Amino acid sequence: MGMMLDAARASWDEVEAAIKKGLIAVLPVGAVEQHGTHLPLLTDTVLATGVARRIAEGCGALLLPAIAYGDAWTAEGWAGTLSLSPTTLRAVVEDLGRGLQRMGVKGLVTINGHFGNREPIALAARTLSEIGFPVLHLDYPRLEALAAEVVESAPAGPGFYHADEVETSMMLALAPDSVRMERAKAEYPDFPELFGVEPMKLSAFNSSGVFGDPRPASAAKGEQLIGGIAAESLRLVRIWRETHKL
Repeated sequence: MGMMLDAARASWDEVEAAIKKGLIAVLPVGAVEQHGTHLPLLTDTVLATGVARRIAEGCGALLLPAIAYGDAWTAEGWAGTLSLSPTTLRAVVEDLGRGLQRMGVKGLVTINGHFGNREPIALAARTLSEIGFPVLHLDYPRLEALAAEVVESAPAGPGFYHADEVETSMMLALAPDSVRMERAKAEYPDFPELFGVEPMKLSAFNSSGVFGDPRPASAAKGEQLIGGIAAESLRLVRIWRETHKL
């Protein structure tokens, strides 16, 4: 296992040399989406990139530049949110996978920072697996258990972390200059009974864009969350590599 290679800084010959040693790639997938008034629109992309970097460092992988946009349809009621259709996002992941396979990369790990991206990424992974390119698609594994251990506030809904103590803590650990804690406020909306069983914009029942209470957030909590997610991700990557002999 070699050193991590950052594609944003690497030259082609460095990538070629690493491929000859048996390289896997790590791809963060984020979103440009509202995160309340205290966090930036790029929160999900910043978080996915930070977690992906830890994972790439831990397994000597090629860290790819993030897909900055995602399927953020549910947040389009707030200014600034820009969304890709599920079909477009799926196609982007498939195109990148084919390109990696063509250059001789052994497999791809995706690190997803946004709920709406899950299905398009999973479908892209299935298509790529059918052409013999292994993809491990991760969505912050163990986050729910880690959040229960680390944070003080309750989530707004089961496994629902958005602009809350979890995401705000992770941002304080990764990009503190972009967090404005003096503007942080809590909102615990009532989820409609049909939430999750019909398409629904979140702005129909939430005004601030915050789900939960970001105010107890800290960089130390964020570091614990990121460290725990990275450790569990690396465990799954090891199993995946053994399974596919990568």
